Amino acid sequence: QVQLVESGGGLVQAGGSLRLSCAASGSINGMGWYRQAPGNQRELVATITSGGRTNYGDSVKGRFTISRDNAKNTVYLQMNSLKPEDTAVYYCNAWRMPYEYWGQGTQVTVSS
Repeated sequence: QVQLVESGGGLVQAGGSLRLSCAASGSINGMGWYRQAPGNQRELVATITSGGRTNYGDSVKGRFTISRDNAKNTVYLQMNSLKPEDTAVYYCNAWRMPYEYWGQGTQVTVSS
């Protein structure tokens, strides 16, 4: 069974930066981040395959960067130029067919 351990969330002022980390306990094919703000549906932030192909949500393009260390089965999300609208619970996601896994979520709060 694959478990996901997230870290790096917290409180930051607008314009600041945070880096989220998510470590998987076993081998996976792809990893990513999704977020859910109060009153909103869960939305895509970014994903990355084992081959390094990335995909970003429109609202974070140019500000967030996803990367991974395959040797450590760890994915990172570098978040720059943060806005109050980025405030949400961020969830780590990983997949290895036919399975999909989710972390418990980490809170990111951006103050104005």
